[in-house]
Amino acid sequence: MGAHPVIHWTEGGKTRSARWRSERGAPPAGRVVIADDTLTADDAYGLACQGTALLWRGDFQNARQMLLALASRADRQPRKPKKSAAPSMPTSPAEAFHLHRQARSQRARTLGTLLVPLDEDYGIPLRRAPDIRQACTEAYGPGEGPSVASLRELLGLIGAHEWRTKGIEIPAIGGRIYPHYGVFAPIRREYVDLVARAPLPALRSSSSLAFDIGTGTGVLAAVLARRGIRRVVATDRDPRALACARENLERLGLAGQVEVVQADLFPEGRAALVVCNPPWVPARPSSPIERGIYDPESSMLRGFLDALPAHLEPGGEGWVILSDLAEHLGLRPRSALLAAFDAARLKIVDRSDVRPKHPRVSDDTDPLHAARAAEVTSLWRLAVR
Repeated sequence: MGAHPVIHWTEGGKTRSARWRSERGAPPAGRVVIADDTLTADDAYGLACQGTALLWRGDFQNARQMLLALASRADRQPRKPKKSAAPSMPTSPAEAFHLHRQARSQRARTLGTLLVPLDEDYGIPLRRAPDIRQACTEAYGPGEGPSVASLRELLGLIGAHEWRTKGIEIPAIGGRIYPHYGVFAPIRREYVDLVARAPLPALRSSSSLAFDIGTGTGVLAAVLARRGIRRVVATDRDPRALACARENLERLGLAGQVEVVQADLFPEGRAALVVCNPPWVPARPSSPIERGIYDPESSMLRGFLDALPAHLEPGGEGWVILSDLAEHLGLRPRSALLAAFDAARLKIVDRSDVRPKHPRVSDDTDPLHAARAAEVTSLWRLAVR
């Protein structure tokens, strides 16, 4: 099994092992018990809370029901003590955010204890199990022997495969984007619409070159190409994103117009327009999949801003697309963002705003509802001072 993590358990009086798969980087459980349809949800939840993993040998559909039962128990509000020496409510939006993330992380660990075996080509050797071989191959690559993964992760793979199969309609490009597993999907289209509507720099006619930094699925590069920019260089450092962007641009007939290159941020040279949609929340991701959402200490944003002047043609513009959710959560004040612009010797040419319309905006049961309800997504047009 090489350098891959391995999970061990005892079954039928014999010690067994298999490759452990976890996209979120969770270590294999130290204690594993065999579970099947006879296990009650309360007993399963008790074991899961103790960190004991449950390797399922029963019916697959019953395993899905068990996962729902575990989620229901994990989501129950704990009983409040009659008296408390310290206030139980968060004292600030930032504290509420961090408590929310801690709760979600604990929930993920608990639900991640329900495990499913996979054979060497990703077949599931359980009754009534679906065929997820294609979904696993897309996420993991070719099979390399038997393995074990959490059911929760496998269901995520199935969902990602469905998105990749049907795609997401993007009116601004006159086509669909097909996100790969682990690549941030353009489900919230307001930021795409901002790029589709913003006035292009006047310099475009004489220097029709743009950079799309951190391209992901390639959607913004496609928008720029559709708007008439003759050549776009799209960068990303994630191999999954690079493959995803190339595939999407090929489908859209834009592969000859958009070059996809691997780079930490910028490609070589200068452009009349440089676009970046960095992760919006300055917090540490708890898994690789969260890197499209969380930017620790705003490192990508700051790296982009600091290097932008050296990659802009004279008179060119840099476009940064950012939600102000971090401001409403108390994680990055507007003054810090403006100071970052100033430190990079950048001036604000203009700003376009839009309010998001995703379901969480109106979900008053969400612990972060107040911040989400106030959120505005902006496209900042920047130029060198």
